[in-house]
Amino acid sequence: MGKRTNEVRDWDKVHQAILSHQTALIRYASSILGEREGAKDVVQEVFLKLCKQPWRDVEGHLVNWLFRVTRNQALDLLRKEKRMSLFENPETMERLAGVGESSGQDARTQERVGSLLELVGQLPGKERELVTLKFQQGLSYKEISEVTGMTVGNVGYVLHHALKELKTRWNAVESV
Repeated sequence: MGKRTNEVRDWDKVHQAILSHQTALIRYASSILGEREGAKDVVQEVFLKLCKQPWRDVEGHLVNWLFRVTRNQALDLLRKEKRMSLFENPETMERLAGVGESSGQDARTQERVGSLLELVGQLPGKERELVTLKFQQGLSYKEISEVTGMTVGNVGYVLHHALKELKTRWNAVESV
């Protein structure tokens, strides 16, 4: 009887994980794949893996686990499709960010957000991925390290240079 109770609680946790993280995971997978439909399939696979995973193995680090498995699934899909690089579609960041869609934002703000997202979309793949994880998904350096397999120091180094590059490009856009 106790095992059945634990299974019910685990299913409730899985259901809550889906409700809480599905949108962010689709957005993240989309940023890797460059399209939303494949991202939905990837995230569906991730949640199927979560269903098979003993809850005790993911408890306490669920978000990191979800993002790491999503990343791996998306990269596997890219390899299977023999795509040349991550984030091929330059409009991906703008399309997926969901920023600037609020009716309360004026046209100038939307234009600036679009410009910034376009600049992020022009960053090299690894920098783009880290900026997405940090600023779109709100992950810490440690969490990004766990998702990508990079060291925390390397995450900080790459993000520092990515932000420096973004600032330089932003200043060039704003001065026009």
